[in-house]
Amino acid sequence: MTLAPTSSRFALTTPLYYVNDIPHLGSAYTTLAADALARFKRLQGYPVLFITGADEHGQKIQRTAEALGLDPQTHCDHIVEKFQTLWTALEIRYDRFSRTTAPRHRAIVEDFFNRVYARGDIYQSQQRGWYCVACEEFKEERDLLEGGHCPLHPKIKAEWRDEENYFFRLSRYQEQLETLYREKPEFIQPESRRNEVLKFVAQGLQDFSISRVNVDWGFPLPCDPSHTIYVWFDALLGYMTALLEPEDEPTLENALATWWPINLHLIGKDILRFHAVYWPAMLMSAGLPLPERVFGHGFLTKDGQKMSKSQGNTIDPLDLVHRYGADAVRYYFLKEIEFGRDGDFNETRFVQILNADLANDLGNLLNRALGMVKKYCQGQGPQLTGADIEPEQTLRRLGETLGERAVQAYDQLAFHQVCELALALVRAGNKHIDETAPWKRFKAGEQAEVERILYGVLESLRLAAYLLSPIIPNLSERIYAQLGFNLMTADFERHSQWGVLSAQGELPEGQPVFARIELPANGAESEKTV
Repeated sequence: MTLAPTSSRFALTTPLYYVNDIPHLGSAYTTLAADALARFKRLQGYPVLFITGADEHGQKIQRTAEALGLDPQTHCDHIVEKFQTLWTALEIRYDRFSRTTAPRHRAIVEDFFNRVYARGDIYQSQQRGWYCVACEEFKEERDLLEGGHCPLHPKIKAEWRDEENYFFRLSRYQEQLETLYREKPEFIQPESRRNEVLKFVAQGLQDFSISRVNVDWGFPLPCDPSHTIYVWFDALLGYMTALLEPEDEPTLENALATWWPINLHLIGKDILRFHAVYWPAMLMSAGLPLPERVFGHGFLTKDGQKMSKSQGNTIDPLDLVHRYGADAVRYYFLKEIEFGRDGDFNETRFVQILNADLANDLGNLLNRALGMVKKYCQGQGPQLTGADIEPEQTLRRLGETLGERAVQAYDQLAFHQVCELALALVRAGNKHIDETAPWKRFKAGEQAEVERILYGVLESLRLAAYLLSPIIPNLSERIYAQLGFNLMTADFERHSQWGVLSAQGELPEGQPVFARIELPANGAESEKTV
């Protein structure tokens, strides 16, 4: 099998989200980050395959459906629709939505299972231990809370299981995994997540169960139909199923022909072990190349407290989008929280950040600059090019390095740095107007100097909007249109550099691009257009 070189394309995934319940803010957070990176790679000109989807098998889903009086497939279809509705509202531009209940997925799972089975890495044995249904995972007793509760699901008591299962020989890959982590330290990111995995593996790897009995909701084992394939062995392979073209026969060879290996798996840190330990070991067993990178981000809290339904402090991401707009939600979570660390949502802070950055700094500067073009230049854009601006001018000096620094930040998933870099240039534009006072230059008849000032400000706005477009696509598109450009057709090599504006005809009168948000004392938000 000849695989496409990873340097010629970019494939990334979110987790395939478990559909026992409607999507929550954590799911939205992962998907926002993946979408921003996918948009940036498309901006650079890469062919991109962005995969998300749903993990739909397992005992937890079977029990949830039964409690609701539904068959499992009906329940899954209902929840999948909720995910897809949220992704549309958040402007998520995914390419494939992988569902583990799809018939084509079963063929891929069986193909992969047979490879691993033929390798001698699957065997039958007795499984005894404490099992968390919510995690779909056996737990070591030392890892449980007092009373036998799972630390990730403290209201759910682990269940004792004593049953025959089929196992994957994870222990056989201890040395190979340690070599992988040593020779490719970038495989697991950030560094804190890598250290967690190294510590776990150093304790000695234990074979893990890949089948369940007395669970009907899932695919039967090819070698023993009385067993159902365990959710993680099934779900991880959904990444491969998503690689199939619609016309492809569902075989591993076809699935892996173009887009494998995946360049990046984006996940929450709670499922790090499955992606950074179990998954590469499974791929080694099947004789397949490994993904390039697994990045585990942190958890979200609200007002400093863990979110839970029992405390009544959960956040409905769809409600947040309906009240504030997709760009607002995208910007806050990617700017305010350093990706990889835990982060907090506070609605007052949320409003303050949006007003300060998007309404005051970015929106007001655009209105201010276009207003001056109308007043001092009869609505005509500055009759200049970037070469006409002196190299030592502050805006040109900052702008000439911004593109390169933004590329590095995106590649490192440092979305907060991208926002900070772009907003620093915007704030410098506001300061430049205050310090150079173009209104005084105009009164003094210094038209050429007025146009140089306005050129620098408009070009800085353009560059900032372009580099922020993967994060705030609608806002950036509105800014670009007001500056006489089409964001969708802008060439990255040129438009990521400072100095793209050239002598222009008439520019439109400035239009508001972001509505200022006000929170009255009663907490009901209102908007004031700026």
